[in-house]
Amino acid sequence: MPANALPEKPERWGPDKSERWGLIAGNGDFPFLVLEGARSRGIEMAVIAIREEASPALEQSAKRLHWVSLGELSRTIELLHEEGVNHAVMAGQVKHNKIFSSIRPDWRLAKLLFSLQVKNTDSLIGAIARVLEDEGIELVDSTKFLGPLLPEAGILTRRSPDVSEAADISYGREVAQKIAALDLGQTVVVRDRACIAVEAMEGTDETIERAARIAGGQRLVVVKVSKPAQDMRFDVPVVGPKTIEVMRRSNATALAIDAGKTLLFDRDQLIRTADDFSIAIHAFAPANLAAVASPAFEAKRKS
Repeated sequence: MPANALPEKPERWGPDKSERWGLIAGNGDFPFLVLEGARSRGIEMAVIAIREEASPALEQSAKRLHWVSLGELSRTIELLHEEGVNHAVMAGQVKHNKIFSSIRPDWRLAKLLFSLQVKNTDSLIGAIARVLEDEGIELVDSTKFLGPLLPEAGILTRRSPDVSEAADISYGREVAQKIAALDLGQTVVVRDRACIAVEAMEGTDETIERAARIAGGQRLVVVKVSKPAQDMRFDVPVVGPKTIEVMRRSNATALAIDAGKTLLFDRDQLIRTADDFSIAIHAFAPANLAAVASPAFEAKRKS
């Protein structure tokens, strides 16, 4: 993203001088999309980029950028204060296995990690959000500037799921909602109403590839859901063109997602690619927690 694509003298904080925005950036395109969406509203964000994850190209896209290592919570807060930030957005994946195995936490993060009763991603980032709020920095919905990338309910592609795919989607959504409620993962891969693979920390694409190895080339269906109480400030479900390419290689012919809760990166290209490969995409209204725990599901699961 070339620097000359930006205005010569962007307004630093946008029209409302009381709102000063910061972006905590992980990997992928998400941070660039947030910067672009914010800039379209006259907001120029200060960026705190995670060295182990974020793209060096952010230096060409952000007027104010600071690099921190994954475990440097104190330094991150210090930089946000230096930039006068009182509203922040987290955007871009941080690989789950890095959070719990590869970082060297500073004293503040080490203390926070020690205090966690449940050591999963939601509990960790939720605790970080509370620390930021204690410092006068509100962590805001990461999709605030990306409304057009959140699909409405319905069929998104030219082709609808066929009868067999629809049955697998129905079963897969019920299973995936159960898994998501436990904060284990948000994607399952299904064939003939049997779970071939369940996502843990490896991510959606690797889960699909693992399912393809197990299924030996048989047709698959991919189901990705939001959590029953999805916190849109972080860890938002994302699908991009790369996932569609992985599905094509894996003979996964249909994808189900949650409407309004799943970001579609490069949405137009994603849909075109899915149509080219005859992959059906169906966005569903997210289920509520009561539906996830329904007796009907339990009876079907045991049958």
